[in-house]
Amino acid sequence: MSIDRPDVCRVLVPSGALGSGCPEAAFQRGLSLRPDALAVDAGSTDSGPHYLGAGISKMTRKATKRDLRQLMLGRAALGVPLIVGSCGTSGTDSGVDWMADICAEIAREEGLTVKVALIYSEQSADRLAQHLAAGAVTPLPPAAELTIETIAACDHIVALMGYEPLAAAIREGADIVLAGRTTDTAVIAAVPVMRGFPPAAAWHAAKISECGGLCTTHTRQGGVMLFIDADGFEVEPLHAENSCTPFTVSAHMLYENSDPFTLKEPGVKLDVEGAEYAAVDARRVRVTGSRFEATPYTMKLEGSGGVGYRTMVFSAIADRKVLKAFDAWLEGLKARLHAGVTGVLGYAAGDYDLQFRAYGRDALKPSGAPGLDQVPSEVGLMTLVRAKTQAEATEIAKFCNPTLLHFPLNPEDPMPSFAFPFSPAEVELGRFYEFKLNHVVAIDDPLALCRTEWLELQPGGQDGAA
Repeated sequence: MSIDRPDVCRVLVPSGALGSGCPEAAFQRGLSLRPDALAVDAGSTDSGPHYLGAGISKMTRKATKRDLRQLMLGRAALGVPLIVGSCGTSGTDSGVDWMADICAEIAREEGLTVKVALIYSEQSADRLAQHLAAGAVTPLPPAAELTIETIAACDHIVALMGYEPLAAAIREGADIVLAGRTTDTAVIAAVPVMRGFPPAAAWHAAKISECGGLCTTHTRQGGVMLFIDADGFEVEPLHAENSCTPFTVSAHMLYENSDPFTLKEPGVKLDVEGAEYAAVDARRVRVTGSRFEATPYTMKLEGSGGVGYRTMVFSAIADRKVLKAFDAWLEGLKARLHAGVTGVLGYAAGDYDLQFRAYGRDALKPSGAPGLDQVPSEVGLMTLVRAKTQAEATEIAKFCNPTLLHFPLNPEDPMPSFAFPFSPAEVELGRFYEFKLNHVVAIDDPLALCRTEWLELQPGGQDGAA
């Protein structure tokens, strides 16, 4: 595949997450603009540590397949590369394999011949321990120094790739790149940076478009097309009835970014403090003035591990006397339950955890306005039990059940009745995971923590390793 640089590099970003959908009319209009690459992110940590810890996807297979089919057919029509980052939500090896299976299924159904690069970035505990021993791992605030014990407590650990492994696969002839955990922007910046366009413009464009249509005025009408050139870039919605404005485009630098003028990526520091955003017309915005600085190469590490099992009970409280003194009632409830779990069931304090979340409790409480508090008409109390096993968590939740249904404000009060919205009242939530890593690892070779495998997909199911 030629990587000679034309005057403009066009990258089509259909959505902010594979599986969230792009209207067909918008997508077809994007294809008519002749993109040089299709790029989309398929992962996130937004929904918590469960998906990384369990190694499963947040998105449904059917929605993922729908979007991937659209992209694979569009890619085939134009003969350009397709890059999917953070496969399977968390970018584990199993997530890449899951996406590869969907890709192979679509290729068989559509009669496509494609060369697919599978890039894995999951890290073994032994390998990461070597980097730790070499002093190459640094915590990000507020994380503590990494230890061997913390590494061992993780079920899955991934390293966030930069653009280099993606670009290497495209140089080797990949039609489709299915990558493990990748920074959102690296997926989009890979082709323009590989083709020699200014890295400042490429990375800035990638940041603006990482969430697809979120940088437009109508965020549900599909993604955007990027036009990157020697002096800057332009961004235009795919949908003909959508638009970008200097406000919607510049505002996206605030998204998931503590500093709206600086973006840090593996080996990259982007400075946009001097950037200018100008409307080209009613739909398109041009951006110039971004600056780029090469930095020591580090990859962020994400790790998640199980810490017991949870069972939930949810009760609805409409007793006005209880709601008027909710804080005192809740403290009495906690004391009663903890005493019973220890005295009746025999669990020590370290054997379990009880959490109470009162939904609607402060819904009518204006912030900083004393004397204006109102009593809500109803509060939903979520009780979360965590224990070492699912059976223990459910046992404790069942013990809590009658108290959650009838606990009075005062011992002499008539016994109140609250309500459970479903029966049985106990809902088993399965294994409970928590994030355990917020660190970076310094490396000399951007490809060192990745490995690439190849698939040749053929019509009729004659697939195999390349």
